Amino acid sequence: MRTARIGEVEVSRLVIGGNPFSGFSHQSKRRDEEMRAYFTNERIHQTLRDAEAAGINTLIARTDEHIFGVLREYWDKGGTIQWIAQVVYHRGDSDVHRRWIGAAAELGAVAMYIHGGATDYWYGNGMLDLFGDALDRMRGRGVPGGFAGHMPDAHAWIRDNVRPDFQMCCYYRPTDRTLGPDHSNLDEKWSVEDRAAMLAVIATLPTPAIHYKVFGGGNRPIDEAFDVMGRSVRDGDIVCIGVFPKDDPQILAKDIAMFEQKVEGASEPAAR
Repeated sequence: MRTARIGEVEVSRLVIGGNPFSGFSHQSKRRDEEMRAYFTNERIHQTLRDAEAAGINTLIARTDEHIFGVLREYWDKGGTIQWIAQVVYHRGDSDVHRRWIGAAAELGAVAMYIHGGATDYWYGNGMLDLFGDALDRMRGRGVPGGFAGHMPDAHAWIRDNVRPDFQMCCYYRPTDRTLGPDHSNLDEKWSVEDRAAMLAVIATLPTPAIHYKVFGGGNRPIDEAFDVMGRSVRDGDIVCIGVFPKDDPQILAKDIAMFEQKVEGASEPAAR
């Protein structure tokens, strides 16, 4: 599998996302519970081993004690997948992201980014000083720093004012996170207009974009999503996918084959 660079880090162009491991289905509470019940540590480890065997070298997953434990066990058993840390933030604890930046660096994250709900919340509520501070703290730990987010306007502002090492761009804006940074399954929407607006911003970014929620949390057609990616993923960009092998034990292999055919097969390496 081809790789792209985030700072000095070589990242496979397709990476695996940790939302299913943590029970964030973006479908229903019952589906959340199903994912949490299925994904024992050993099943997560097996999914990561399968990803590594297929050429995926990076996991994107959140900063919490569950994921920290999963990674420690996996690496202790000889796993080599590298980790980009999703730094969480909670309203009411304004320092929590700073603590997780330090903890993620100590555990061995190769890059970090501020969670998309936090980015939306900070931008929507004028908490703009937090962006530069967070980026300085991530880079101060010796790793590339970035920001996720669901709002095209926020990513455009970050592009023009913060200049991170990468931007992690959600294809959809399922809920209004300016009202609160935390995830909710209630009344989520998956608008193709939102996706078009985000893709227009991605085309203007001077640094790599990580395309995520490309399947709308399992709520959008898979074939159509790969067709869109084939037209939109730039050389140097990365795609993040989540998988749920309980539904289909071959899902990871199928997604990789589709990516190789419709994204890598459609892209031409650009001059650097």
